[in-house]
Amino acid sequence: MSSEQKPAKDTADTTEAVAEPRPRRLTYAAVLAALEGAALVVGGLWMLVIGLTGGASDRKQGVSLGITLVVLALLPLLAARGLLLRRGWSRGPAVITQLMALPVAYSLLQADSMAIPAGIALAVVAVVALVLLVNPATTRALGIRGPGRSE
Repeated sequence: MSSEQKPAKDTADTTEAVAEPRPRRLTYAAVLAALEGAALVVGGLWMLVIGLTGGASDRKQGVSLGITLVVLALLPLLAARGLLLRRGWSRGPAVITQLMALPVAYSLLQADSMAIPAGIALAVVAVVALVLLVNPATTRALGIRGPGRSE
């Protein structure tokens, strides 16, 4: 058997997996990741504007925080796109995004301000997205096999 014949089997498996409809759980996980990415972009742009229009002492901090948030938004946005396209690699960045969101939500919950509702919302989104991402239907749809499963 030549190496040229093996990819045909892999291609057939991929085509078969893509032919099935995308599970709603996978779509919901992608939407939640995209919403988190969009929120990071909006927050980053807002901080960038505040930094550029603020005083000299706030300028450096505002601009650097704004740029950092916009760059960080790439992770959940790319993960959301990958999830919608059913790419197996996309689950890792999506899970990492949710795990990074949990400490942020916790710190927002510790504040004595209007940040508490934002912390609650972020915690709920992160936990729901994690549950959706580790669901067996999502794992199957992405073509991720567990340890010891060669088929």
